[in-house]
Amino acid sequence: MSEDINVPSTENFYNNTVLSLPLANWSGSPDLPMSAVNALETGKVIFLPNLNFSLTREELQLLDPAIVDPKRKNISYQPLKKRIAGVATKEHEPAIAALLERHYHACLQLIAAIFPEYQQTLHTPTNSLRLHPVAQWTNNTSWRKDDRRLHVDAFPSRPNYGERILRIFTNINPGTENRSWRVGETFPTLAQKFLPRLKSYSPFLSKLQNSVGITKSLRSHYDHLMLQLHDAMKADADYQKNGPQIAIEFPPGSSWACFSDGTPHAAMGGQFMLEQTFLLPVDAMKDPQHAPLKILESLMNKTLI
Repeated sequence: MSEDINVPSTENFYNNTVLSLPLANWSGSPDLPMSAVNALETGKVIFLPNLNFSLTREELQLLDPAIVDPKRKNISYQPLKKRIAGVATKEHEPAIAALLERHYHACLQLIAAIFPEYQQTLHTPTNSLRLHPVAQWTNNTSWRKDDRRLHVDAFPSRPNYGERILRIFTNINPGTENRSWRVGETFPTLAQKFLPRLKSYSPFLSKLQNSVGITKSLRSHYDHLMLQLHDAMKADADYQKNGPQIAIEFPPGSSWACFSDGTPHAAMGGQFMLEQTFLLPVDAMKDPQHAPLKILESLMNKTLI
């Protein structure tokens, strides 16, 4: 993909894409606006420039890409199951699990502070520790897995039947390197643009994929469309270069959050990041009509689940 990308920097586009909150404590502040949910649900990135996640001296020693299993892109941790994967050597697992457990609990505090509506319904938490430079895990991969290309998140093997993908990120780089993103247009505009290009859904193919183990459950019409959208965006070189988008820099010591299934994004650079993922049922949203599921159903005038 060409690195010559047309990234506008207009103040209006930024304001429509990002909500910045002056939060410096994971448990919130009396001066914080009551809720950021409206901005989140309409596709904005919630940027927390002062929300640092401090590492101990021992934890800083874990910021070494050699700790990651060579067969894996990242280290992952399921806090409710106490299950860790992707660590190259067993001796590092307890310390990394403790770090990810601590970040998970910090994220729960953050949710209580700025997304209180979701506290009782968020589920399936998974945390990840990303130690490689972005370029390292994108240079030697297929275009479908190249996250430097604008995309919305979808799970190829784990259909989620419309549930939202809430992700909370923290740049833990011990130096001065930003996490660099591009963020694109709103999901309704994106869907209208790409929907005519997407392949038709085949229930038979969905059953076949499930029967041979390609998917862990039947892929719904919705999940099919989201995967098709993910691929169509990444495959469109002109859209990647000239589509509506803006560059955002997340410096060390900052955090940010978005619904990554509805906010087009691309990771362009950076190293060392924590990422906490939750799933949220559509009917638990403040306004379910902002969910990609509801938007796609409205555009197609049919039920997709």
